[in-house]
Amino acid sequence: MAIIYLDNAASTWPKPPAVKEMMAEVIEDFAANPGRGGHTLAMKASKTVFRTRVQLSRLFGIQNPNNLFFYLNATQALNQAIKGFLKPGDHVVSSSVEHNSVRRPLEYMRRTAGVEITYVEPREDHLFYQEDFEKAIQPHTRLLVVSHASNLTGVILPIAELGALAKQRGVAFLVDASQSAGVLPIHVEEMQIDMLAFPGHKGLYGPQGTGALYVHSDIDLEPLIHGGTGSQSEAVDQPTTRPDRYESGTVNTVGLAGLLTGVSYVMDKGVENIRQNEWQLTKRTITELKEIPGVEVYGPGIETERVGVISFNIDGVDASEVSFILDQQYGIATRSGYHCTPLGHKTAGTEQRGAVRASFGIFNTEKDVEALIRAVQEIASAFA
Repeated sequence: MAIIYLDNAASTWPKPPAVKEMMAEVIEDFAANPGRGGHTLAMKASKTVFRTRVQLSRLFGIQNPNNLFFYLNATQALNQAIKGFLKPGDHVVSSSVEHNSVRRPLEYMRRTAGVEITYVEPREDHLFYQEDFEKAIQPHTRLLVVSHASNLTGVILPIAELGALAKQRGVAFLVDASQSAGVLPIHVEEMQIDMLAFPGHKGLYGPQGTGALYVHSDIDLEPLIHGGTGSQSEAVDQPTTRPDRYESGTVNTVGLAGLLTGVSYVMDKGVENIRQNEWQLTKRTITELKEIPGVEVYGPGIETERVGVISFNIDGVDASEVSFILDQQYGIATRSGYHCTPLGHKTAGTEQRGAVRASFGIFNTEKDVEALIRAVQEIASAFA
């Protein structure tokens, strides 16, 4: 049975064929250590890593590619940003739909450094508004950190407006682009984003084990990891130069080569085209799911554009059972449970039961939507 993959919010699959081919080429031809030698293979590896840095900078409007640091995922990048920036007594404003990759580091800083946190809630229409964040800012607020889009409800936060607000109030602005990188337009200068964290294995169609953090040149973070960087090796302390200061140890050259190919694929397709294709699938899915008796869909309706993430439940059926049936009987891969966002589930009113989540990628089609709707109709009917 062919798999209909609707778990792209976790990791996109399949990848463009060229991603695999590029990674195989690196393994076979020049998988030497980048930045650690002057021989031909090491230099070729270094150039590949730098090309990835440059291509990502083009995508996100980053002027200096050296302000982009590579990590294994967005979680590591967010930890570096949050723990490396906040100091005892700081106040942080965030949203109530944050992933644990934001919430847990914040709560850690609350416990260990006395950092105060305010989580802003959406309004009755499930949307977030700039003025609600403005009300939450206090004299000692030092950081505003939000997800660009929720991995549970698909709601898109007003990033440009929040960037302007943060700039006006003298607050640093950190954006978690885990659900938006490669799907929604992002320009760090125009949106006044000071720090941007994102994974490579989702909307950028790179392999797992890749991610990055952009940090404005005016912001200095305390490095979380210390060690070899291939530069200033005679110094006891971490290098002061970027990106070396934040990239101790050997980076994932093979993975970053795959990410370079994935990002290039996204840029060739066009972020706006990808966005519109996912939105058409999302609108149809939400509309048809809501017509099925006993099915509840969470988040904004189709009158408000959102990313291709749709969470739902069927009355009287556990979310994990629905996802299991979809997988085993219909060959449809979804995700059930709490999606690493207990805050988001509390906001959605599903903290006691979780939800089934279907999420789209660039390779999904209308036929996938039809298969999902047909399967949910049959499951709901069977348990009615």
